[in-house]
Amino acid sequence: MVRGNRGFADLIGKDGSHDTPARLPPRTGILGARENRLGALAAGALVTRVQEWIDPARCRIWPGHNRDYAALTETACGDLIESLKAQGRQEVPAIVRRVTDDPAHDFEVICGARRHWSISWLRAHAYPEFRFLIEPRELTDEEAFRLSDLENRNRKDLSDYERAVDYARAIERYYGGSQQRMVERLNVSKSWLSRYLVLARLPPEIIAAFVSPQVIGIRHAAILAPLLRAPLKRQRIMATAEALAREQKELRDQGMEPISPAAVLRRLVAATTKRQHPGREASYVVQDANGAIIARGACGRGGVITISFPPYPWQNPATLLAATREILDHFAAPSPRGVPEVNARTPPEPDAPAGAGSA
Repeated sequence: MVRGNRGFADLIGKDGSHDTPARLPPRTGILGARENRLGALAAGALVTRVQEWIDPARCRIWPGHNRDYAALTETACGDLIESLKAQGRQEVPAIVRRVTDDPAHDFEVICGARRHWSISWLRAHAYPEFRFLIEPRELTDEEAFRLSDLENRNRKDLSDYERAVDYARAIERYYGGSQQRMVERLNVSKSWLSRYLVLARLPPEIIAAFVSPQVIGIRHAAILAPLLRAPLKRQRIMATAEALAREQKELRDQGMEPISPAAVLRRLVAATTKRQHPGREASYVVQDANGAIIARGACGRGGVITISFPPYPWQNPATLLAATREILDHFAAPSPRGVPEVNARTPPEPDAPAGAGSA
């Protein structure tokens, strides 16, 4: 029998020594689950986020993103593409924020450029059902930078150089050039940040000497930066870097293997100890009428000239001999030790300098 308000008042007025009805267990079922979740939300134990499935074409990449979106390729994103295919959809949402100044886009990607590229690639390659999972946030530029950095800091698919350029840009944009303010906001050490800033400040001629900025690491910068502070050494390094950049282009145009990062570093470091004849380059390349490389010469330490020949079986001995003579004529400046030594075969590469890292 229902006792109503009077019965409730009687219970309150009774002595606490009397037994009270047992507390009911949490409700179960759909309605119970909803009620329990609402209770958790009210208590602050849960945080809800709004997520949306959209066409990736409605998103642009935030200009402050720390990843070089233009450098992404099917190869670079291959692992993620295969994972998306296996799952049948994107599991982890990209962090975005809304834009109002661009009729072609509704959002810009703060974290998730690789996911955006991969979903876009899948939609263009026989998987039109894939959609881009996003989580919109309200973020300032500085908050967006810190969130993007935190997500990608330990990812191996983000190169040292991409990270370094991002930090160099952020320290001016958000922290007034103060390294101390930046390390406090990122919760990193000053020495850790300094290594990336040194890399970001390498001259563009040095960057061009490598096959791609993506292969340059903070260890390369740590070796080169002290040498670049000395004017004479800097001049020699820059001249060698320009020669290396030309060689890299020639190799790329011929579809040949590029000069490895370790070999580039060795040559740049070696340039600081060479005593070269004024106006004479450290390397020289002989090409045929079609631009194909016939032979390559390099003047090393002590005036030693190394001549190497690409594996072209159709080159006749007379052509190779003429190319050899042309290289010798190029390096024919008088030497205090007499006639330069010539090594006509490709020598094995020496070990990389300490701290240079792997190629």
